[in-house]
Amino acid sequence: EIFITIFSLFLAIARSLKNPIATPIRFAAILFIDAVRGVPALLLILLFGFGVPALRLPGFPSSALFWGKVALIVSNSAYTTEVYRAGMEAVHNSQQAAARALGLTYWQTLRYAIIPQAVRNVLPALLNGAISLQKDVALLSVIGVREAVRASQIYTARTFNYSSLIVAAALFLLASVPLARFTDRIAQQDQSRRLQRTR
Repeated sequence: EIFITIFSLFLAIARSLKNPIATPIRFAAILFIDAVRGVPALLLILLFGFGVPALRLPGFPSSALFWGKVALIVSNSAYTTEVYRAGMEAVHNSQQAAARALGLTYWQTLRYAIIPQAVRNVLPALLNGAISLQKDVALLSVIGVREAVRASQIYTARTFNYSSLIVAAALFLLASVPLARFTDRIAQQDQSRRLQRTR
């Protein structure tokens, strides 16, 4: 989640660059986001988990778990980038104009005025992305990574007892439900803060 948060923020900044000199960077970011969102996460996991280790690239790990994590980071970053971009576009233009009037550069305006407000605007959506990521971890079982779903499948195959699937579901609920309630709490606090400002 940390890698996704950082990588997608950089992608969102690259996607929102307006300077004509930055057109190739903006185009590359758009191409990356469109390509990744157009391919199912399961297919990305198969491509990274089996395809990259098969290339035997020198200096790169050959672990399916490592490349499965990379696939999840790449897949979720494309969606999180669009969440950030929506937050950045929701910041009123007057904020940017005020920052520039104070003598801040474009990058300083992003750092001190636009991005903090954008993150505050989309924090519940970012936390929902973290919940989604927790569930996507189950997809790594297709490349042989032994996580809760894979372990329960192995147990079921040995014993013909399907209760292990219920245990796996309970583990996912144990991880995701508290985060979902935390997300609701953050959203409520943000809403009450906004109401106080309007009074």
